[in-house]
Amino acid sequence: MGNMTKEMYEQRMEQEKAKREIVKSDPNRLRFHLQPPVGWLNDPNGLCQVDGVYHIYYQYSPFEPLGGTKLWGHYTTKDFVHFKDHEPFLYADWRYDERGVYSGSAFVEDGMIHFFYTGNVKLFDRDDYDYCNNGREQNTIHMTSKDGFSHTEKELVMTNSDYPADMSTHVRDPKIFKKDGAYYMVLGARDVDSHGLLLMYRSTDLKDWTLFDRLTMPDFGYMWECPDLFELDGELFLVFSPQGLEAKGWDNRNVYQTGYCRLDYDFDTKEYAFSLFQELDRGFDYYAPQSFLDEQGRRIQFGWMGMGDAPYTNAPTIERGWQHALTLPRELRAKDGHLYQTPIVEIEQLRQEKYESSIADFADPGFGKSYEMIVTFAQSAPFSITVDDEATLAYDGSVLRLMMNEGGYGRDERGIEIDAVKNIRLFKDTSSLEIFVNDGWTVFSSRVYSTGEPSVRIEAQGEGTVTMYALDSIEMENA
Repeated sequence: MGNMTKEMYEQRMEQEKAKREIVKSDPNRLRFHLQPPVGWLNDPNGLCQVDGVYHIYYQYSPFEPLGGTKLWGHYTTKDFVHFKDHEPFLYADWRYDERGVYSGSAFVEDGMIHFFYTGNVKLFDRDDYDYCNNGREQNTIHMTSKDGFSHTEKELVMTNSDYPADMSTHVRDPKIFKKDGAYYMVLGARDVDSHGLLLMYRSTDLKDWTLFDRLTMPDFGYMWECPDLFELDGELFLVFSPQGLEAKGWDNRNVYQTGYCRLDYDFDTKEYAFSLFQELDRGFDYYAPQSFLDEQGRRIQFGWMGMGDAPYTNAPTIERGWQHALTLPRELRAKDGHLYQTPIVEIEQLRQEKYESSIADFADPGFGKSYEMIVTFAQSAPFSITVDDEATLAYDGSVLRLMMNEGGYGRDERGIEIDAVKNIRLFKDTSSLEIFVNDGWTVFSSRVYSTGEPSVRIEAQGEGTVTMYALDSIEMENA
């Protein structure tokens, strides 16, 4: 992997036009999720809305379905139904990001978008290169834009020597939070003793930054990635992706986790306390989410519907030259210190034919590979919902489990202890599942690959109702 300038990208794109056609014809392409035109997608980046336009950037390796030099891909939309696919926004074309334009965020103020991201440099030619503590630069870079399409020259804000001396070379993923007229940048980090932590910097002008604080929890992973600090419902939340947590029962079953804590933090005394860590998503494919405030005041979050270093695969799409997608955009709400996630209301514009029945009288309406299913239970009781004979969501009265067959390509089962299940809202999109439980109290997101005829069936001991909608595709235009 090396640098990739705009000219290099355009030349290679011209050479590999045929690959895009192969990807387009893949029957596993998703209909209402954002996915790479070709190659690899991972973290959502730089999410923002300016002058009514939503900008959705993402980690993008355009020529390798298994990953490669990272750029920032770019989609825009005004309504989450009609999208435009733009040329990459950021290229790995500078001394300080030559091995990849890594994750970052956007902060909008007074009509100006401030982008901050991590420029990755790997000094493979150094004798002491060890991936972790030596031979790697993690550069925090800043530039601005008024329209989200063009930007000022990249500016180096901080590099390894600016971080605390006991940091490893893993410091990345800047996110900006404003409080009482001051700006705070949070960075995920790993120290030389492999303890995960959060670095917090402070600025009065978004240009000059001073180390303000460092936050951590004892024995809580070796690296904290993709921190997102925000206020919601009068409380401060930290969403982050810790690596190195030990699985306990149904908790922390993925190779890496993503979740949140309420953070009680005094910006004057710097006294702080974390609440209990809670996983945001209990499925197999969910990592590195990022949220932003839109112009309506909603906090909207996208996640990467994928997982690095997982023991399972997406072999069917890799064979076609692409991999991964973003989750549905979710609105975050807070209640009693708990984050609820629900698909934004614009998704309902995709609804087409409607089907309704009682659970007892349910019969598959034949909506194919893309639909929304809402199951409301009159009382909580054991049930199971099986999709395409490949994925089963089952509740036994105490544990809700998502179980996979061969179509999971190595995915086995995930679960959560739950006292009662009141409702399920399930989105099936060709090769993905997103299941929202109890009005978004928890979620299961996963890829699943079916080879037979699409089908869905329900078995339940209690009464209730089922509503289903066939879902249309989002529209994508090449800009």
